[in-house]
Amino acid sequence: MPARHFTAAVVLAALASLLAVDAARADGPAISTPGAPTVVANHPHQLTLSWAPSTWVGDPSAEQPINYEVQVPLGPHTYRWLGTSTDTTITLTDLAPATTYRIAVAARALGGYSDTSAVTTVRTANGRATVSYLNLDWSPTNNQIQHAVNVTNTGTGPLDLSTVRVRYHLRFEGANTSLVANCDWAALGCDRIRQTVLFFIPPAGPPASTTPTPPGYPIPGTPIYGWVELTLTDGTLAPGESTGPIQLRHHRHSWSDIDERDDPSWLAATGQWTDNERITVDVDGVREFGDPAA
Repeated sequence: MPARHFTAAVVLAALASLLAVDAARADGPAISTPGAPTVVANHPHQLTLSWAPSTWVGDPSAEQPINYEVQVPLGPHTYRWLGTSTDTTITLTDLAPATTYRIAVAARALGGYSDTSAVTTVRTANGRATVSYLNLDWSPTNNQIQHAVNVTNTGTGPLDLSTVRVRYHLRFEGANTSLVANCDWAALGCDRIRQTVLFFIPPAGPPASTTPTPPGYPIPGTPIYGWVELTLTDGTLAPGESTGPIQLRHHRHSWSDIDERDDPSWLAATGQWTDNERITVDVDGVREFGDPAA
């Protein structure tokens, strides 16, 4: 009989705990919000972060372990996932150097969730190169894309320009990938500039058959993601030295209008040079600046 009384007491205690947590969930998340992430270590390609832990709202004895999701908030209920930790610290790798990230943390478990923490804005340490950007076109919906870029050696040794790859990321609206890339002027000389237009080929439609098939893909009007890739034939930059302005201009073969406002690398014209972190720079195949999704 005493054993039965003990078992009943445990069951009643567990039910009371669950009811308390359920009551908390009715008013809000069952897990408290974690602290905003703080930077422990900052390197060109990685960040180490820590944050104050979350706790269960109510009796924690009936709850599951808490996991933390580290993310970049993009909009309401939308985020870019960066990593997961069972501890209150994490080292994020494969980040772009000299790039600003807005990072937050949320707690998750089988039995509940938390609100997202406050956002911490951090710029990763410089890599071997950065790029500055000047929008030369004050109308983002005319028939040309016009801007200038300037690559700077932010490393500690000489930068071989033949190993540098700059990408201006854009979306081809209406699935129209027609684009003519021009170099109007460059301090280095346009004869040393090479440009290539690249894009993701949309998936093919279903195979032909005698039975009805869904409509082809992509749906007409769906934008296609791509970029204009700039490379240089030769040259070397000493630490701190820049290429000087490279003025670029792109248009469609038909000279039809282009809407630049949904292009990841586009920034509204201000008349000032800026570090545009949506333009990417790779050196020897390694990302040294920029992240179009940051």
